[in-house]
Amino acid sequence: MSDFFNSGWSIFVAAVTILGLVACLALLIIASRRKVMANDNTTGHVWDEDLRELNNPLPRWWMWLFVITVVFAAIYLALYPGLGSSPGSLKWSSTGQWEAEQAKAKAAMEPIYAKYVAMSAEDLAKDATAMGIGQRLFINNCAQCHGSDARGSKSFPNLTDTDWLWGGTPEAIVETITNGRQGNMPPMAAAVGGGEDVRNVAHYVLSLSDSAHNPVYAQLGKDKFAACAACHGPDGKGNQALGAPNLTDKVWLHGWGEAAIAAMVNNGKVNVMPAQAKLLTKEQIHVLAAYVWQLSRNTTAVASN
Repeated sequence: MSDFFNSGWSIFVAAVTILGLVACLALLIIASRRKVMANDNTTGHVWDEDLRELNNPLPRWWMWLFVITVVFAAIYLALYPGLGSSPGSLKWSSTGQWEAEQAKAKAAMEPIYAKYVAMSAEDLAKDATAMGIGQRLFINNCAQCHGSDARGSKSFPNLTDTDWLWGGTPEAIVETITNGRQGNMPPMAAAVGGGEDVRNVAHYVLSLSDSAHNPVYAQLGKDKFAACAACHGPDGKGNQALGAPNLTDKVWLHGWGEAAIAAMVNNGKVNVMPAQAKLLTKEQIHVLAAYVWQLSRNTTAVASN
């Protein structure tokens, strides 16, 4: 309850809470002083000829149960957050508890990761236990986007091939996991000329990977592609320093075909890989990076066999 726009809301919440507890006690006191009504102690309401509604006071045990509840609430609010922005005398917070649990878990895991710190990615890839840990880290932290099999989907890179936007070395993968990445393809329609020129550039891009295309349109778009060469290179092979994809292979992250490429040229695209440094320790990232690195090497080995 600490993220209020201003202190007035904190005071308002605290006042309403305290008044609510006081009102409960006042009602209990009033109810405890109610006496049995004269005559037959009924309210005058009768159902089914002889079923009468009585007006008895609350039982003592019930009243004391309410009192205990109010006292417990008061003690709780004094110890824990609840009265507006007051942190309580114990200074407890869910964030503090989470941080303490994370620190405890980190201390418990340190002996497990200690032997992996000095190991290279090549050596870790040969260690079945390390790869088992890496797989669990991947499933818990990466599978939401890249899939449990790491093959990705549209707009989420496949990590089992050899097509790397930012580099596929263990060091580059560690950098990607630690600090995240942001790929930015700006709208290029105006730069290439717009209209039919966008279509022509799309067919030229398709021709770079020998994909199905219209050769006439592709030839017309060749010169216009110069506007894209700053990132993708004059030969279209991309630039890993910028995260610019290689356009000469047949790996299409955001969709294939004239319509998909034209949409990219017209609208651009921003892709974000969130940083994991606050969620994972350096040791965990080291093992996870080795696991991701060996995924593409295993695929390459299978393909070569």
